[in-house]
Order: sequence, then structure tokens, then C-alpha cells
Amino acid sequence: MNFTAIDFETASTEQGSACAIGLVRVENSEITQEVYSLIRPFSPYFDPKCVRVHGITWEDVKSEPTFQELWPEIEPLIQDQLLIAHNASFDMKVLRSALQVWGISGLSAAYNCSVQVSRKTWPEFYNHKLSTVAHELSIDLNHHHALDDARAAASIIIKAQEIHNAFSEQAFLQHLNLHNGSIAPGAHFTPAANRKRKQLALSSNGLIQSDRR
Repeated sequence: MNFTAIDFETASTEQGSACAIGLVRVENSEITQEVYSLIRPFSPYFDPKCVRVHGITWEDVKSEPTFQELWPEIEPLIQDQLLIAHNASFDMKVLRSALQVWGISGLSAAYNCSVQVSRKTWPEFYNHKLSTVAHELSIDLNHHHALDDARAAASIIIKAQEIHNAFSEQAFLQHLNLHNGSIAPGAHFTPAANRKRKQLALSSNGLIQSDRR
């Protein structure tokens, strides 16, 4: 199974506030590449609540590349890939926000969430926060460091594949009854929305087949 695990840290809740990114490329269920970078956000404002979480300040990033400047390096790991994140709705929101404020268009990618995979694979865990799952699976984690978090998410998927003996994307999704979300130019569909779209398509096809009998 091939995918890119992704994690962002943010300076605030403002648009374009990504201040760090971690990317871990997995090919044939093995980690093959890791990328980490601090990011100079669109705005210099850092919410103290966010700083307390990840420890990154404006002083740390003021000389770092913007997301726009970083994009040529990280685009091959994101464009047309399956993206995995722990609490993917958050990271996909940050990604889409960064693309929007910097005027970057044309992204197409599928995505899924290692939280959902964890819940279906290890329902006995006390909760499915990244720190909890990493502890239960003996995954080393420096929590809220973007590369460490991305690496942990990648490791969760790799371990889940082994447990379910499902090593292709299609087999993995079918075994866990999961659907990918998707990002496309001018469109964003959550996993739940894509599940509903597929169900409607199957239902419509069934009606068509029925009418032909």
C-alpha cells in the first residue's frame, strides 16, 4: 500500500497558519522518505494556546520558507497521492487553507484518517488519540512535532495492514469498510460524503438495471 502520512502544526486558527509540516512517504508498506520543515505562516500572529502545544514561535519561523515557497518540494508527495493523517479533517482543512491563501490551485488527492483505522482495528483501546495509540503499539512519539506525528500515523496504518492482512489500498478499505475522502480543484468530499455518493450511484445503477428487466 502506497500513501503519504501528513501532519501540520498551526500558529493559530487563522487562514494559512501552518507553521510546520511533516510528511512520511510509504511505498509497498515501508517508509521510504521523510520530509520536515518549519513554515512561515501567512500572518505573524501566534496564538499562545498553540505555542503551548507545539512550542513553535514567530522567532522560530520568521526566516523559514512560506508554504508557497515550500510547495515545489512537497507537491510530489501530495499531488495525486493517498494522504493519511491522524484526525484527517483537521490536517485537510489546514492544507486547503494554505493552498487557498497562497493561490495554489490544481491539487487532486485522496485522504483517510488513522483515527478511524485505529477505532476499527483496536476498539479495545481506552481512546484513539495519537499519543494513546502510539503508546499501546509501542511507537516512539515526540507528540506535536509534525514529523513524529506523521511517522506515527504511517506506522499505525502499516501495523493495521499487517493485522488485517490487507496490503493493497482497495483490500484495506474494503476490509475495514472505509471510504476515502477526496480533494480536487474546486471540490472537497469527506469520506462520509463519498460513501453516500457511492451508495447513491449503486442505488441508481440498481434502479436502471431493474428498469431494463
